[in-house]
Amino acid sequence: MKTIVCPCGNPENHEDCCGRFLSGTSIPQTPEDLMRSRYSAFCRGDIEYLISTLYPSKRSPDDRETLARTIRETQWLGLKIITTGIEEADENMGVVEFAAFYKSTETGQLHERSRFIRESGLWYYLDGQTLDPVKIGRNEPCWCKSGKKFKKCHGRS
Repeated sequence: MKTIVCPCGNPENHEDCCGRFLSGTSIPQTPEDLMRSRYSAFCRGDIEYLISTLYPSKRSPDDRETLARTIRETQWLGLKIITTGIEEADENMGVVEFAAFYKSTETGQLHERSRFIRESGLWYYLDGQTLDPVKIGRNEPCWCKSGKKFKKCHGRS
């Protein structure tokens, strides 16, 4: 059986990482787990998972259509987690700041500070604030997990 690396960038295979959340055999225990699994769901086109992990009051009737279009038009290339945490004032609120790299008509970056809420033991994506693109240092490892420095991989002009 071929091991499939998880799209979220963890070195584990997909089934042991985000696949267990997407299949419903396990539930995300942290906001970071949920954010990574939602990224994997975008990569794999799992619209039902994306809707089910969106906070219920944030859902809208056109979510399926919007997500289907985004999935059809976007190839997700890599994920970089910047910070994660649980709010000190409320342990049922969490934050993950990340940069997700994608290709649509050209290569781009979604840099977001996402908020998550835990209700009845389940984490949900609540909303996010889009931030300016993250600057990747020339000598940092490339976000695509190639093992190359950024300047030798996607940092080339």
